[in-house]
Order: sequence, then structure tokens, then C-alpha cells
Amino acid sequence: MSYEVTKTVIGEKINFKNPNPAFYEALGEEGLRKLMYDFYDIIYESEIANFFPQDHEEFEKVKVKNTKFFIQICGGPKVYENEAKGMELNEYMVRLHDDFSIYEKSRLEWLGCMQQALQKVDIAQELKDDFWNYVESFSKLTVNSLVDDGKFYANL
Repeated sequence: MSYEVTKTVIGEKINFKNPNPAFYEALGEEGLRKLMYDFYDIIYESEIANFFPQDHEEFEKVKVKNTKFFIQICGGPKVYENEAKGMELNEYMVRLHDDFSIYEKSRLEWLGCMQQALQKVDIAQELKDDFWNYVESFSKLTVNSLVDDGKFYANL
């Protein structure tokens, strides 16, 4: 199946909802952990690997931490709350990306990696579609730099 990807538009309000907890229930914590570790292994070989630590041990720490985010946001146990330092989880995740110049091209590469990992998961397609809708919409919030016709626009 081909997952729909929509373009990030400067100034557009981004509406999204957290994934249906049934996604977490269908995978369980270990299944979601496997999905996310597979995803990050794909990322490590992708064009956006430079956004992540190149030291294998440090990269493993990122995988563990980011997987906790997805476990919690998908309805699993509250394993990421301490990382968020009192902020709403989605807002905290957006703020984490502020230190990087993330372009639409990087977002599309990230989504491509997620699509590859998600296609390997053997659960109902409607649950995968719901999760995809979350990551596709939410990923727009991480784009903080846009290039259009050679002109730079900050996504404010």
C-alpha cells in the first residue's frame, strides 16, 4: 500500500490526533518496540542519518528514548513523561527538533523510512493507516526550514 503524503505549507494549521490506542494494543509493547527499532535501523542507513549520532552506542540511546515516546503516544504506559519535563509530549518532541534545520526533503525521507518499517508490521491495515495519519501530520510540525525556488523561508 502507498501511504499518502501531503506537503508542509508555511502558516498552515496542522491538525492531528494521537494514534488510536488499538494500534498499541494490536502490537503490544514489544511489537511497537520492534517496529521503532526497525524504523531507526532504516534511518541509520538513510540520507538523514546525519541527524542522529554516528556512534553506535549513542544511536542506541536515541532509539530507546524515541521508542519510549512512541510507546506512550500510542497509548502504552507512561514511559516518556520524565523526558518531557512537564511539557505535553507532542510539543516536547517538536521542541527537540529545534536544534536542527529540518527541511521538507528530510521529512519526506523520514516518512519513507517509516513507511518501509510500517509495511513489515502484520496488523490490520486500518490501524496502520491511523498511525500513518498521525506521523504524516505530526511530522509537519518538525519542519522548521523550507526551501522553495532557491529562496529560504523560516516556518514560524
